[in-house]
Amino acid sequence: MSTRPNLPDAIVDTHHHLWCLADARYPWLQEGYAPQHFILGEYRELCRDYGPAQLRQDVGGLPVVGSVHVEAERDRSEALAETAWLHGPAAQPGWPLAVVAWVDLLADDVEAQLERHGVWPRLRGVRFKPAVAASASDAAPTGPGSLHDPRWLRGLQVLAARELLWELRVPFWHLEEAARLIARVPGLGVVVQHTGLPWDRSEDGLLAWERGLRALAALPGVHLKLSELGLRGQPWRLQDNLPVVRRAIAIFGAGRCLFGSNFPVARLRIGYAALVQAMSDCLAHLPASQQRAIWHDNARALYRLDATADAPRRHGDIE
Repeated sequence: MSTRPNLPDAIVDTHHHLWCLADARYPWLQEGYAPQHFILGEYRELCRDYGPAQLRQDVGGLPVVGSVHVEAERDRSEALAETAWLHGPAAQPGWPLAVVAWVDLLADDVEAQLERHGVWPRLRGVRFKPAVAASASDAAPTGPGSLHDPRWLRGLQVLAARELLWELRVPFWHLEEAARLIARVPGLGVVVQHTGLPWDRSEDGLLAWERGLRALAALPGVHLKLSELGLRGQPWRLQDNLPVVRRAIAIFGAGRCLFGSNFPVARLRIGYAALVQAMSDCLAHLPASQQRAIWHDNARALYRLDATADAPRRHGDIE
């Protein structure tokens, strides 16, 4: 591995997944294999266990000092079991220090769902995906589950009241729409996943992506994960992704950007060490303090990693 001086000395990986197929149900991995609908296409090599040992093997000797686990599309009836598993069998020292769970934010019992997950002290946020259009040229959905669904307002208000993050995962053509919704929920913390998914790298596509990022960056509670820059049917190339990362940082500022690997999914395009080296090259124009903020400091503060404890407790006891 390169020893160029811009490599980080401490990393918090804010986006990865773990799963054990023998003990849980993951329909997308075990039953409904559908590469035509998957973010990167063919994903057969993901259809096997990926636990802490596999993640550590991918990380190798890199200085990953903490991580955030994001729900891995486990069967929705097992969402609470996933959160519990991440505090028990899957838990390793420092990995994960925070958990982003799946909770149905549009359900009538959203408070009760959050109460059950909140027993576990590493809970820091929720990923619940809106219904989206299949492409930028398709009409945005307006029905149940879409960003126009009036139930979003209540669900996001409940998250804000509990000081939990909403992890927003929508393609770039929904970013402005999402910003309008978020603006209606004062105090809500939001993390935009996967760099806003800039899948169309044409000039027009990137301009639309930029407009969406600017709309979100205008809201002070929104952060951006510099994660999953892979494209369907294309190799991961620094010359393609460096300008995208630098545009994103220019829009959000280094103080609101975070590193996420999206492993093991990103491994379909790039290895962990190669990803860290490439991201280091993307950040090389920044002062050392801003690089460290993106690699480590911002995540530590946003996900309150120093407050993590190991014993389950009642939601009201969580700081």
